[in-house]
Amino acid sequence: MRTVLRRPDFRLLFGGLLASMTAESILLLALAIWVKDLTGSNGLAGGTIFAVVAPMTLAPLIGWFVDRCPRRPFFVAANVVTAALLTPLFTVADAGDVWVVYLVAALYGLSSITLGAALSGLIRELVPVELLAEANGVLQTVRQGMRLIGPLAGAALYAALGGWALAGIGMVGFLTAAVVVTALPTPQQVPPTVRLRWPAELGAGLRHLAGEAALRRALLGYGLGSLVMGFSESLIFAYVDHGLNRDAAFVGVLVTVQGVGGLLGGLCSPALVRRLGEVGTLAAGVAFFSPAALALAYPDLRLAFAAVLLAGVSLPLTMVGLHTLIQRRTPPALVGRVAAATQAVVSGPQALSIGAGALLVGFLDYRVLFMLVGVATLAAGSYLWRGRHLSAPPGTRPPTPSTRPTLPSPRRPAEAADRPRTPTGL
Repeated sequence: MRTVLRRPDFRLLFGGLLASMTAESILLLALAIWVKDLTGSNGLAGGTIFAVVAPMTLAPLIGWFVDRCPRRPFFVAANVVTAALLTPLFTVADAGDVWVVYLVAALYGLSSITLGAALSGLIRELVPVELLAEANGVLQTVRQGMRLIGPLAGAALYAALGGWALAGIGMVGFLTAAVVVTALPTPQQVPPTVRLRWPAELGAGLRHLAGEAALRRALLGYGLGSLVMGFSESLIFAYVDHGLNRDAAFVGVLVTVQGVGGLLGGLCSPALVRRLGEVGTLAAGVAFFSPAALALAYPDLRLAFAAVLLAGVSLPLTMVGLHTLIQRRTPPALVGRVAAATQAVVSGPQALSIGAGALLVGFLDYRVLFMLVGVATLAAGSYLWRGRHLSAPPGTRPPTPSTRPTLPSPRRPAEAADRPRTPTGL
């Protein structure tokens, strides 16, 4: 990781992301706690996370838009807009205003897709291919490390100052990120000269995902795991409430412990990618979630700490494996669309999972649901592990794909096959 941090451009990007990730770590969990306090409902608290994930259905459209814009200016503007989206939280006063929290959460989810797609393309522009795993590992290490202080800080600020303080901190974080990233140099790149009609461009990311074997296996396996992993967003509130007999704010303590695991997973992820490849690292991350979920089926505080620690290790492994695979196996001109389409394909099942979890936790014992999560994630991890050969570790990796977009070209008559082609745009 030291190698990528020696690069001045990446250090600058890292500094900006540090501010926005701090805001995220304080804000997101506290919004769910806020809804829990306003309504007293575990399902509605989990529904806050569902509101963040639901806009993923618009990902192909967003990815197409992101790919048509310069990466750095667009990323700066998106951070400014995200800060503005938090302002309605200042109006929330009682349970009747919960819809405002949901609205902000949904708008934030839309912004998150945009920022994620732009960031994937920006990293691909700034960082050499051989350092992508290290770059993603650094960011995931910090993101997960924020869980050590962010949730507790968010819960403390919420208890002391109320929800408006969360909105203010979030706005400061995103605005700071925008100011810092403004100083990044703009890469001198020639935009693609070949354009298709917009319906074809919208689907280019999905077509690339379907046509690339490693990406296809990664999305199918991770999507299977996501169908149940989202249950935990609501189950953790029931676990703390009915299992540990503690108030909702104790969720912040567990998420902080999860941050320790995330820190360890982020630090280990680049080495694991070098040893197992991206799909193998993704498989390990999904599989690690299984024993964590099975352990949470039994309410015990010491076991809870061990379980969330292991769940913390799981998340950065999945993210680093998946993001690095996308960046290495996708032409730069398609990175935004492929990253956004990946979010849609993965987060669609996850959104259904979170919604189903919020509903099922009111009818079924949370312990049964945690056992279901454990079995399903073990199956998903096994499926991914069997495809680990599709992304061999460095040293045996096939050449990086061409930087030209994988867009279909029109058929030519047989007699014209030997004549040079002149690029045309539609």
